[in-house]
Amino acid sequence: MKKLIPVCKKTLCMLLSALIIFCIPSIFLGCIDNNTYDGELLRLHIRAHSNATVDQTVKLKVRDAVNDFIADNIRKSTFEEAYAEIGANLGAITDIANGVLRRNGFYYGARARLNNEYFPSRMYKDVTVPAGYYDALIIELGDGKGDNWWCVVYPPLCYGEDFEYKSFFAELFG
Repeated sequence: MKKLIPVCKKTLCMLLSALIIFCIPSIFLGCIDNNTYDGELLRLHIRAHSNATVDQTVKLKVRDAVNDFIADNIRKSTFEEAYAEIGANLGAITDIANGVLRRNGFYYGARARLNNEYFPSRMYKDVTVPAGYYDALIIELGDGKGDNWWCVVYPPLCYGEDFEYKSFFAELFG
């Protein structure tokens, strides 16, 4: 009988360990995609000239000016409508970006275009946008080789609120 108790304890420990190993990950995996957006998206991607602090700072000023223009002038009731209006306003968006650059002493210029490009997974508040290819308004400042900023024009996940990226685990344990 005394020899049976240690065997039972070992067996129980192994079963509990297996339960933890197999059940806990499935709980986490079940939580990750609860708020995944799977509809049409039109993203905004602003690429800075370089990673120099001044280029990163002016990138954010361009972002603010372009966001203001889009929020005030682009109807976003459907993807097709947002895409068409952004396309029709590429010249104005380029002019806005160039104006911000000039007012801040930068003369390397900006280019705005619509393109379909790959984006990594991103979380906006409680909505996860999965990685994949998306239509996007691309704004390149100068060489466009610096760190970038992106958000979503349609549906409007960027406008009216500040959004910040947080990983699932940072939110869970943070």
